[in-house]
Amino acid sequence: MAKVGLMCGREFSFPPAFLERVNEMGKKEGVSAEFVKLGGTKMGEPAEYNVIVDRISHEVEYYRGYLKHAALQGTYVINNPFWWTADDKYFNYSAMAKLGLAIPKTVLLPQKGYPADVDINSESLRNLKYPIEWDELLDYVGRPAILKPFSGGGWKHVYKVNNKEELLEAYDRTSPYCMTLQEYIDFEQYVRCFTFGKMDILPVAYDPKERKYLVEHSYLSKEVGARVVQDAQTINLALGYEMNTIEFAIKDNVPYAIDFLNPAPDFERDRITEFYFEHVVEKMARLAIDRALHGNIANTWPKWEEMLGIGAAAGFTGAPRVAQAAQKAT
Repeated sequence: MAKVGLMCGREFSFPPAFLERVNEMGKKEGVSAEFVKLGGTKMGEPAEYNVIVDRISHEVEYYRGYLKHAALQGTYVINNPFWWTADDKYFNYSAMAKLGLAIPKTVLLPQKGYPADVDINSESLRNLKYPIEWDELLDYVGRPAILKPFSGGGWKHVYKVNNKEELLEAYDRTSPYCMTLQEYIDFEQYVRCFTFGKMDILPVAYDPKERKYLVEHSYLSKEVGARVVQDAQTINLALGYEMNTIEFAIKDNVPYAIDFLNPAPDFERDRITEFYFEHVVEKMARLAIDRALHGNIANTWPKWEEMLGIGAAAGFTGAPRVAQAAQKAT
């Protein structure tokens, strides 16, 4: 019997629906699903699950450590806990810009504040320039601009600023987070793409002002829809994510990739609508069952270095070697 484990937090509708669907669909193929239960993890402890779907380890450090251990023992983790730990939105923008996607101009900013053990008057910050040339940075990204964290989600600490005064006022409220300043795309359309297994992409009309999904099947033109799907596939292939949402702001028929580091996307019924909830439950159940039966954990690693053609030149072989070692441990 192959086992699928689910790790989740403050969710109510998706977890029971997902477990029930996997158990129902997987019965003929010998696949069952349950909540993961943990109480201390011993080194060398064998993998209990063939697949774990992770929707909470970004908030609980012990869970993230356990998932790395599980991957070492051969568990297929959705999404890869090693890469998720290392990833951030600014790197995502830079990598996808190199791959030719439309990305808003973005600047990574020094933090406004630091943890208590960093003495801002000592050599800890000797590499920072002061003062910051705020006008120059705004000239680069344009006005208005968006100030938002380089890692994080849930629309926390996201500010639209029209000038330097508004930027500094917002920036003063961001300690201790590292932030990005980004070109504002005055979009005509906005979509969030549910993604399952990298290549299976479902663009959905989304109202970011109301933070609301819209069931409008003819929302995008055929040409724009095709590019959105292709760009979303490129993003997931490069970053290795198999459960993700990718956001595009569309202006003059060009989809700008705005946000694509959402490895534990919102799947709650009352927020994604009943229509898309049923779609998500079905697709996630099929994905988990397939990976429990046929998953190769080497496929969970990002491929951005290969897609950029720098892996071999830089001698970047660490991720594949770790994946191969984990495979041998099964």
